[in-house]
Amino acid sequence: MKNRKLSAILAGALTAAMLLMGCAAASSQLAASSSETESVEDTAMKMKIEVNGSTFTATLADNAAADALVDWVEEGPVTLELSDYAGFEKVGPLGRSLPASDSQTTTHAGDIVLYQGDQIVLFYGSNSWSYTRLGHIDDLTGWEDALGGGDVTVTLSLEG
Repeated sequence: MKNRKLSAILAGALTAAMLLMGCAAASSQLAASSSETESVEDTAMKMKIEVNGSTFTATLADNAAADALVDWVEEGPVTLELSDYAGFEKVGPLGRSLPASDSQTTTHAGDIVLYQGDQIVLFYGSNSWSYTRLGHIDDLTGWEDALGGGDVTVTLSLEG
């Protein structure tokens, strides 16, 4: 009888130890995953966007179009002339094509997208269309005012 009780106690202790070890392993995996996520956020590519004298920071998308834009801007700041379209966006030619991976997208204020592979669009309103995401303005304070009511001059440069 004592052996059965002892066996039951040992089996219970062993089970508890295994559960604790499993929880510890899961906890360390979760911590590693969280650390990787923070690392990705910390290393996201940023771009400065100057609009009529006001500077904004954008976090870029992780895609071939954004990578190609960064490659171009690494050569030096890129200045573009954009026109107002329909009271919710500024659009203009890049003067070169970037790799497009268009998908039906609903945009919001601060979104930066590629249209037809060779035009950049900065949104201060919303629209649904087929675009390739390039990035998003991090802080929209003053964004709509900077874009104003007419054409704008925009300069893209890298952080740093």
